[in-house]
Amino acid sequence: MRDEAIFEPGVLVLEPQDLSVTRVGGAAAGLPLGELVFELGFQVRIAAVERGPGYPGLPGEGGDVALAADRYLSGQQGAGSGPDALARAEVIFHLAAAVSGECEADFDLGIRANLRASEALLASCRSLGTNPVVVFSSSLAVFGASGDHPLPAVIDDQTLPNPQSSYGVQKVIGEQLLADYTRKGFLRGRAVRLATVSVRPGRPNAAASGFLSGIIREPLAGQRAVCPVAPPTEAALISPARAIEGLLRAATASEQSWGGRSAVTLPALTVTVADMVAALEQAAGPGASALIDWTPDPAVARLVLSWPARVRADRAERLGLAPDPDFGSIIGRYLAESRH
Repeated sequence: MRDEAIFEPGVLVLEPQDLSVTRVGGAAAGLPLGELVFELGFQVRIAAVERGPGYPGLPGEGGDVALAADRYLSGQQGAGSGPDALARAEVIFHLAAAVSGECEADFDLGIRANLRASEALLASCRSLGTNPVVVFSSSLAVFGASGDHPLPAVIDDQTLPNPQSSYGVQKVIGEQLLADYTRKGFLRGRAVRLATVSVRPGRPNAAASGFLSGIIREPLAGQRAVCPVAPPTEAALISPARAIEGLLRAATASEQSWGGRSAVTLPALTVTVADMVAALEQAAGPGASALIDWTPDPAVARLVLSWPARVRADRAERLGLAPDPDFGSIIGRYLAESRH
């Protein structure tokens, strides 16, 4: 199943067992939410309706769903949204975020959407008094290279965060808040660090990494796409299916197997942009790759090159998680799902 929408930050409540999902951009942008629903076998109840494309193919009501993060923060929610929507939740997925490029362009947006709304959500979870599981989608953007703290060639579970963007800083703060709420016994936090999700369905967004989906998605649809970095640029990628698998494992793992309050970095596939384009050509022919415009963007390149491209995810692998085998298989699944 393919989710066509790019969402604003929102809240969904899934019944009967009550799973709540705050949803939209950031590292988890474009995940096929319907697939997550189907995997868990829940019915969908819409918690808030504001604006945005519908969710084609979802069970239950479907419809237009979005709840702006600043509305959640300010208490201007509609009926059934905000804290009330969490009342019977046993598991809460917090996937909502303003994406990396947006946070660089609009500092206040990032603070409001990625910090204040997260604080409000965690406070609401605490007030429930039910100690719910809260799964938070973090990002490899928490890592970065600087003169005083070089990035290792391969990051692992002991690598310390060193974000080089506002988005990365906000994700680190979210991880630490979640860990402290867990330490205090208010909830059971599970932070998951995602690599760039590709191939992300839907339309382009403002993420600095968005081109890593766009240079595949748009040519496959017969549209032109811009690549702002050089072909040898390496990137760490995770398919929507593997990202969903990681989120589900975080939600269902025992306390002992999860292994502590710190974030778990999910396995990632390392590829060059040239490798991605070669896989595109193999799947759709040279006419597809000819639709890519190689237009350097130093600002985007700076962000992308500050992120790790190689990951050793021992802790995630002990949970039974593995990276995608190759980029060709990611394109193959994307094409198969786009036909449905």
